[in-house]
Amino acid sequence: MTLSLPILFLSLHLLPLLAHSSNHTNPCRSFCGNLTIDYPFAIQPGCGHPGFRDLLFCINDVVMLHITSGSYRVLDIDYAYGSLVLHDPHMSTCDSIVLGRRGNGFSVEPWRAPHLSPSPDNVFMLLGCSSESPLFQGFPGKHMPCRNVSGLGCDEYYSCPAWDIISPRRAGPVYGSGPPDCCSMPYESVKSVNLSRLDCQGYSSAYSVAPLKVSGPGQWAYGIQVRYSVQGSEVLCRACEATGGSCGYDIDKHSDLCMCGSWNSTSSCDSDAGQSEGAAFRRKWSCWVGIAGLLISALFGGIPTNFDRNRAKKFVALSL
Repeated sequence: MTLSLPILFLSLHLLPLLAHSSNHTNPCRSFCGNLTIDYPFAIQPGCGHPGFRDLLFCINDVVMLHITSGSYRVLDIDYAYGSLVLHDPHMSTCDSIVLGRRGNGFSVEPWRAPHLSPSPDNVFMLLGCSSESPLFQGFPGKHMPCRNVSGLGCDEYYSCPAWDIISPRRAGPVYGSGPPDCCSMPYESVKSVNLSRLDCQGYSSAYSVAPLKVSGPGQWAYGIQVRYSVQGSEVLCRACEATGGSCGYDIDKHSDLCMCGSWNSTSSCDSDAGQSEGAAFRRKWSCWVGIAGLLISALFGGIPTNFDRNRAKKFVALSL
């Protein structure tokens, strides 16, 4: 019983210090299902890049991305390439044509646009657009906006089994008979795939998986491949992570922060504030080691002398 009290005393006071000393972990890295959530993304407030705040959510081990146009399942995050692959359940594929404007398309808030945009290799195939659609204004005096993107386009898409029950109207040299039932184009041509605004009934989306070669639309990669950019925060984040911190942001100011455990920095965990806190921690650690030595001495070497008691008092005073 005599031995248990000092051990309990040490565990109550030294373990929090040990936990403090291991604060150079990454509290922002997390997992949802089989996907790793890391910078610039996050599912915890204050983590990641401010341009991606309130973007990803983990729901029943499924990563969901929410923007103006709707919610999408995140199938993959490629941190090396800087891209995500999104799935819209109402998007048409080679096996199914979905009309009735049920698809989300893709449209982001203006403040997110610099950070998030479909890849140049992504082709959007707009289906069942009316002749009054903004896509076709100015015809027949100018060229149809529809074209292939990275080798993907409507001419190939028409060969999908989903079109077997439809006799699609294809693009012709004359606009008089109305627009084609499928118009493929890159995202940059419209800046926003909004089915209501474009007056289209549905859409499909596929992206190139170069250098892989596929033998037709049945083997295309269907989904929305989105490139992301952190817009100039790479230097701060690299400095932060190199010093053991985690990249995050100030929730109120939406400005970059380096999270260093119990304190935050605007540069790195080697900043003056961090060094000051580290010095204070080392002083406290030294004091508690001294107290531990006195306790061990008392247990195994006899009762402490008055000199030892005075030293213990000084250690306690310094540690407070």
